[in-house]
Amino acid sequence: MKKVQVIDSHTGGEPTRVVIGGGPDLGGGSAADKLKVFRERHDDFRRAVVNEPRGSDVLVGALLVEPADMSCVTGVIYFDNVTFLGMCGHGTIGLVVTLAHLGRIHPGEHRIETPVGVVTVVLHADGSVSLTNIPAYRKAKGATIDVPGLGKITGDVAWGGNWFFLVEQHGLALDLANVEKLTDASWRMRQAANAQGFPEVDHIVLLGRSRREETLTQIRNQSEPPHVGSYPVKMVSQNFVLCPGKAYDRSPCGTGTSARLACLAADGRLAEGEALVQESIVGTHFIGSFRWLDRAAGKIIPNITGMAHVTAEATLFLDEHDPFCWGIKQ
Repeated sequence: MKKVQVIDSHTGGEPTRVVIGGGPDLGGGSAADKLKVFRERHDDFRRAVVNEPRGSDVLVGALLVEPADMSCVTGVIYFDNVTFLGMCGHGTIGLVVTLAHLGRIHPGEHRIETPVGVVTVVLHADGSVSLTNIPAYRKAKGATIDVPGLGKITGDVAWGGNWFFLVEQHGLALDLANVEKLTDASWRMRQAANAQGFPEVDHIVLLGRSRREETLTQIRNQSEPPHVGSYPVKMVSQNFVLCPGKAYDRSPCGTGTSARLACLAADGRLAEGEALVQESIVGTHFIGSFRWLDRAAGKIIPNITGMAHVTAEATLFLDEHDPFCWGIKQ
């Protein structure tokens, strides 16, 4: 019976399962090289860790790997119930808190190698984490797609570590009680976007005004630690994010917030030195800001700050006599 050691956490309500032992041998090379081996030879392990009966549709896995860049504290490969992810913002925040829980890192700056590049994180003394993500940019502004049952929907296509279709005008109530309708509409949008010129899109973001705008602004300006309190709030918004496996993100989504920052920067709606407070559908929030990397090309370096909490240490048992040893396939 194979044993796999994991540590679970949640970031703003969104769970991350970090595999710290018992993972497959992916050989040498970079995290991108290891992802290729993982995808081609060990997809059953992905299913076993995050799919039912051990996991759930909402769970994101993170496999620790040896980094090729030795300035990094670790390498990591992220995955969910249907696929592998280039980068995961909430997962990185959860990973940092997990490494601190293990005593492998302490407050300060650290580098982490992902399949899409090296990201820098700061673990603060209060336990919060700031993530400096890979470059983000908008690919298409105001792309209109024809969505069955919804009509014409216009949104931006942007990269923040994953590909997003971000929609502000959708006519739907961003409320936890409305999750089924939001999920159905977002899934229709994704299928339409994939069929109508944007096959790379695998996340949908529905945006709206936060009903807690005043409260969140006060929290941000008065109660947050000094490391995130230096930027004045320019904007507070709420989102609903549908992930590739049709589960909605309980957190505000780190890569989605990065893509949102790229769109706001390109439109001049948010400037360097200003903060976005991004609220999730369950009421948690990230704080986002950016610096320009290449203004002419519309590329920014996003910074996302959030909190994560360790929830469990566990050993998974993989028994090949179990008909669902490798998870229930999607």
